[in-house]
Amino acid sequence: MSSSDSGKIGHALVEFSLYGIFPEEDISSRRVSVQDLGPALNSLAAAKAKLESDVHKINEETAPDVNQWIANAKSLEDDINRTRSWANDIVRRSQAPDVSGKTIQEAEEKVEFLRREAEYNQQVHHALNSIKHVNELLDQVEQARDERRIIDSLHLLEKSWTALDAIPVSKSCRVMKLLDLRAFELKSAVHDVFDRVWDSLIQVDTENGKVAVFQTREDEQMGLADAVVGLKAYKEVDQRMTSFWHRLDEAIVGPRTNIEAQKLPKIQIEDSNLALNGSADKTITSLFSDLDQVMTYLSERLPEELVYSLSNVMMPDLITRIIGTWLDTAVPASLKEMEEFQKVTEAVKAFCNRLQSLKFSGFQELQEWVDDAPKVWLSKCRETALDSVRTKLSQGLGQPKEVERVETQTVTRSEGKEFAANGVTSSGDDDGWGAWDDEETDTKEDTNTKPETNEDDGTDAWGWGNDDGADEQPEAPPEPQAEQPAEEDPTEAWGWGEEDATEAAPEEPPAKSPPASNTKTRELTLKETYNVSSMPDPVLALVSNVLEDAAFLVGSDGNPMAGVAGGLFSLPTLVLAMFRAVSPYYYSLSTGGNMFLYNDATYISERLSDFTKNWKTREDLTPRAIAMLRLDNDIKALQSFANRAYASEMSTQKTVLRDLLGGSQNLLQQDQLGTSDLEAQVDNAIAHVRALAATWSTILAKSAWSQAVGSLVDTIAAKMVADVMDLAGIGQDEAYNIASLIARITELDDLFLPPDAPKDAIPTTAEYAGSWLRLKYLSEVLQSNLQDVRYLWMESELSLYFTVGEVVELIGLSFVDNARTREVVREIEANPQPLGAR
Repeated sequence: MSSSDSGKIGHALVEFSLYGIFPEEDISSRRVSVQDLGPALNSLAAAKAKLESDVHKINEETAPDVNQWIANAKSLEDDINRTRSWANDIVRRSQAPDVSGKTIQEAEEKVEFLRREAEYNQQVHHALNSIKHVNELLDQVEQARDERRIIDSLHLLEKSWTALDAIPVSKSCRVMKLLDLRAFELKSAVHDVFDRVWDSLIQVDTENGKVAVFQTREDEQMGLADAVVGLKAYKEVDQRMTSFWHRLDEAIVGPRTNIEAQKLPKIQIEDSNLALNGSADKTITSLFSDLDQVMTYLSERLPEELVYSLSNVMMPDLITRIIGTWLDTAVPASLKEMEEFQKVTEAVKAFCNRLQSLKFSGFQELQEWVDDAPKVWLSKCRETALDSVRTKLSQGLGQPKEVERVETQTVTRSEGKEFAANGVTSSGDDDGWGAWDDEETDTKEDTNTKPETNEDDGTDAWGWGNDDGADEQPEAPPEPQAEQPAEEDPTEAWGWGEEDATEAAPEEPPAKSPPASNTKTRELTLKETYNVSSMPDPVLALVSNVLEDAAFLVGSDGNPMAGVAGGLFSLPTLVLAMFRAVSPYYYSLSTGGNMFLYNDATYISERLSDFTKNWKTREDLTPRAIAMLRLDNDIKALQSFANRAYASEMSTQKTVLRDLLGGSQNLLQQDQLGTSDLEAQVDNAIAHVRALAATWSTILAKSAWSQAVGSLVDTIAAKMVADVMDLAGIGQDEAYNIASLIARITELDDLFLPPDAPKDAIPTTAEYAGSWLRLKYLSEVLQSNLQDVRYLWMESELSLYFTVGEVVELIGLSFVDNARTREVVREIEANPQPLGAR
């Protein structure tokens, strides 16, 4: 037999001895000779030497632990021998009849000690077995990790943690620390392997816009269903789904839902992958079609628990984006696009149903949106309407437009002349006052001829003559008119209704009563023009369109938006409230803004009043639609708002005028101011009035302009009269200077004359400035001697504008106290109403 065959025999013997491996048949059936024993023994000797070397090496490596175990074993053996000796001694002594009590106590103590020692030994034995068990479990975890059996690794780790917690040893013990550290390191190692397996199952390519979800992989033992167990073990379900959603959003959903992008990609499924390919339109139906593919893909490939977790992080973000950037922009602001909006709501309903069938959750906001589509549409209408008002106001007042006010009133002849003087004209089909002229008994020039048809021709357009020029003394002012608080009453702001404020006027003697012809009345249609900005028309058009839509919904029970018709009827109130709230700021940016605001608010209220009247008579509306219109309070609010705008402007300008005339100080008693300074102050106030008059003349109607400018003139006149009456004394030179200042002020009379008025025309200033004639008579008194003052009181009309006490005070200020002065004062005091005694 060759040496190689002898070696095979020796190798077979070694393998059988070491590992129990039975040799193959060709070796086991071979005949063994004496010559084969030598090499076989050599092989066994070599194997023995190698084993001895390995054992020696292991002994050297584990010598400290082994020595410790040997020492512990010897100590335990000594304790056992000592315990056995004590037990034998106890038995022997228990059998002796003469045992003392002390001996029995010692025996009992030894028994108790032995019992505790036995329990301790049992605990040590149990702890050592537990440590060994945990260590074996960790070995199994390591082996499962190497074989990529993640679930088995996690199960074994869980068992090892449970067993580790059950070991009756303090956690600060070194062996416990070592076991805990090894378990933690194995957990981290298994987690790293789990990450690699998860990444192979969930693949997201954000650069190329692709997402792949695999339930299983051929090269991996763990599938997505098993991955749920791992995620739960690591408590990373929500964290993983949050990360997955953010990457999915970045790769697929985000680019598709970016409505601001010039070109939107289309979502398609290619080779089991979600991918962006081609282009999609910006319609809602196309968006939901693509999102349906995404949701279906995820629902089919992800376990239900992961779908639920993904819904919690995905839906709040996605639904908010869909509603905010897609659905809200698709909501129409009127009924014209309602058909398209209904298609959108149907698409949303279908998508919600699809999400529910796919077992997604968290889309309640989208469901509420589609369920509340009528309210959503109403909110969009409200938002659009209010925003349009703000936008229009922010663009400025625009180009002014002339409008006409028409009003039918029953007036007397004298009142008609006042209207004509204010620039108010009658309608073209009025015949004037010619029919009444036949009854006149005066000897004035006949004016019964038919007037010209030119409506802008002042009194001639009314058929009124020139019989109002009564003979008066040249120095006497015109007849007084009742003072009109124009800024308080909107009707007075237009110059109408002046005949009602008669309680403030002094009593007229019977001789001063108007002729009988003036007491006759007739019904006239009065017209006057004024300017409004570009704001009223858009506001009125908006209100009209909203109400027309509301009326249509009331008559359309089958319309899905019919339920919010009532809310649509209330929208004009919000529009008008927005106009009132925001307009003061924007109007104040333009010259004459407050007066434009007064005109605009008044114009809107008038048009709305007409609109309300016409609404109630329309036959194409249902009774319910007619009854649901409620604009009366808004009309009143607009009228009040217009009055406040007018009053605010007048109050501001009056304050400016008073400040220009010295403010709270007496104009005539300001320190270190000479005559030229006073004239400059008066000139500044006059210039301010003229500038305002010029500005307002292109805005206000003639009657409102007259009232407004007259109120400013009255402020100057009242200030001057009050300051003169507050003086301690008036010298001759001072009286001359004051009269000079008054003369400058009275130049404002030319504001109340027609442009082509003759030189002898009488201005109508006194009709709108209650203190105007007081100022003129004050100037007369300052320039008169005692006899002239007496004449003004007794024969003229000074008593109509000043009281006895005021005249006596003026005399005391201007004249030396002597017998003549006292005589005139007594005569004036004796005749407090000289005109009434006639």
